[in-house]
Amino acid sequence: MRAHLDDQVVVDSRPSRDAPRHPSSFFGPHGPVAQWYDVALGERTVPHAAWVRDDPALADLLILSWQPGVLDRWTEEDETVLMHPRDPHKRVEALASSRHVVVELDGVRLAESRRPVLLLETGLPTRYYLPREDVALDLLDASDTRSTCPYKGTTDDYWSLPGHPEADDIAWSYADPSPAVAKIAGRVAFYNERVDLTVDGVTQQRPTTPFS
Repeated sequence: MRAHLDDQVVVDSRPSRDAPRHPSSFFGPHGPVAQWYDVALGERTVPHAAWVRDDPALADLLILSWQPGVLDRWTEEDETVLMHPRDPHKRVEALASSRHVVVELDGVRLAESRRPVLLLETGLPTRYYLPREDVALDLLDASDTRSTCPYKGTTDDYWSLPGHPEADDIAWSYADPSPAVAKIAGRVAFYNERVDLTVDGVTQQRPTTPFS
């Protein structure tokens, strides 16, 4: 992994004068810090962009922040890494399918397709990416929500079902996903956790995940 600042690999750091007031709980240190560091490149200095943990096992390691907006970008070899490092033990695969998929909520049919692409991602339920023409987009309202995934890329669209507060941002789409899952491009997926999903005539139980 390489951290970049002004399109150069970060090489210089200096102790910070103080600690950040509100370090990120997700991207920040996962334990006590012995010393915070500023990252410097020429006249540009990024405060609190690195730290050393107060842990003898980690005392020789300078940890650089993954907090979005702190450093300019991270790369693995020559490819930009989004959000956080990819887990080498996590599988993400997109498979063309002919399963009959029906998506409903409170008796309203939101989608029906026999041409889904199944996205298999370790630790999450199978997502069914459907052609747009098989989705009742006229029943949904577009939102300004966007999200980024290190495995799939950055979404371009989210949709909500009006009149259903629990159905905000229940569907999304990637116009230009990562090459590994290119088959989902332009298709629409729904949260299994928040809709009534039927696959080949079998009602799917709503899974419990962080997206429930």
